[in-house]
Amino acid sequence: MPRVSVTEAKKSFSEFLNRAAYGNERIVVTSHDKPKAAVISIEDLRRLEWLEDVAAAMEADAEFEAGEALEWEAVKDEL
Repeated sequence: MPRVSVTEAKKSFSEFLNRAAYGNERIVVTSHDKPKAAVISIEDLRRLEWLEDVAAAMEADAEFEAGEALEWEAVKDEL
């Protein structure tokens, strides 16, 4: 995965943006040689968000299976 400094990223922002968007590259932006952020395509972002949703659903399912889920009536009463 390519790494660029904040200074390089500022100078060539559109280049790195296009590389992420059209070349499907993931570019790590560093500050003082430490990873600070990443430039990724919108498709990668959507995949990450989908994975977060899947993980949340799996966690909720595990809680339900373990009997830790709240009953709907109790939740409704609290709202």
